[in-house]
Amino acid sequence: MPAGNPVPARGLEPLPPEALGSVIDLGCASLPAPEPWLTRAVRGALEELPPYAHTHGDYPAGLPALRSMIAERYTARGIPTMPEQIMVTTGAMGAIDAICHLFAGRGERIAVESPSYANILQLMRETGARLVPVAMAEGLSGWDMDRWRQVLREAAPRLAYVVADFHNPTGALADEDQRRRLVDAARSAGTVLVADETMSELWLDEEFRGGGMPRPVCGFDPAGSTVITVGSASKAFWAGMRIGWVRAAPDVVRSLVAARAYADMGTPVLEQLAVNWLFSTGGWEQAVELRRAQARGNRDALVAAVRRELPDWEFEVPRGGLTLWVRAGGLSGSRLAEAGERTGVRVPSGPRFGVDGAFEGYVRLPFTVGGAVAEEAAARLAAAARLVESGASGGTEAPRTFVA
Repeated sequence: MPAGNPVPARGLEPLPPEALGSVIDLGCASLPAPEPWLTRAVRGALEELPPYAHTHGDYPAGLPALRSMIAERYTARGIPTMPEQIMVTTGAMGAIDAICHLFAGRGERIAVESPSYANILQLMRETGARLVPVAMAEGLSGWDMDRWRQVLREAAPRLAYVVADFHNPTGALADEDQRRRLVDAARSAGTVLVADETMSELWLDEEFRGGGMPRPVCGFDPAGSTVITVGSASKAFWAGMRIGWVRAAPDVVRSLVAARAYADMGTPVLEQLAVNWLFSTGGWEQAVELRRAQARGNRDALVAAVRRELPDWEFEVPRGGLTLWVRAGGLSGSRLAEAGERTGVRVPSGPRFGVDGAFEGYVRLPFTVGGAVAEEAAARLAAAARLVESGASGGTEAPRTFVA
């Protein structure tokens, strides 16, 4: 951007730190690192590093120790998994990029939820894929299986991408019957189903404690021929920990690894060691519990603030994940995003999460702020709404400086 111009509010890229004193960033659904666990994990990784430093450092499938640990974690969830079924990637985005390039070349169809995660939609567009939207059911009821079966049968997409666990952006959670029927429909259509589990551990309500979550999508594909699962440390732990993974049939993993030589070669060893340290010491569970508590408090504060400041805005409170999907009282989400630049709150508009301009009347609000900052964010959103209602989204209402 030219010097002096603000970063566009419709994007999802995080604001530079120097802008955070005057702008509240609701664009990026990421929280600060759950200390002291990041520091402890990096120290543990440094202690484990010397033997690896004497090697070439090139592990296209991932460090064997981490692949084994991830496989053990799936097995503990009731999904028997071998290390040969795991490839470590540079974040979930790296995993899905590799899958798209392997399975869905230019012109291939990919079925996607509508709405869906904006960055994944853009990644798929840039691979040359043709996106086939499948409308979500209203509210948090999630997936309309009749629509999915019809789209998979008639469009015959090569891939389908779903976030069954606290869907981004709606927060919906697919039940076990929906998961079973979706896998059956994909298998019948010959479609490879990519299940994004990056939000699966971010349940926030106590009903899920002690094993209340539905079985993973891959649990309904015992032969391993239909479902490819993607996981990541970036949402449940910290966005700066760019470690993701793929769970798939061994032949699929081998193909992904072979193709990787022409992409990013491999994932940083030190970060893999840090995640392996977290998994092997119990630090992961304690860090994620800290993350849940933080997200839960932020969610409740943001919900209360938005309901108070913007009573006409409609949403359902999700039981997990990191985002509210909000119908903005008949206002344009794009104009709200523009007005937010004037009032000092950055919010992504609904069309970013749809195909062909859908969801103009929505915005996504992540649980990234709490307490007084959440109250101030809602007040600034209300100010942006007033600008839009008055037809002056490019007006002069200035943000107040706010230091968290």
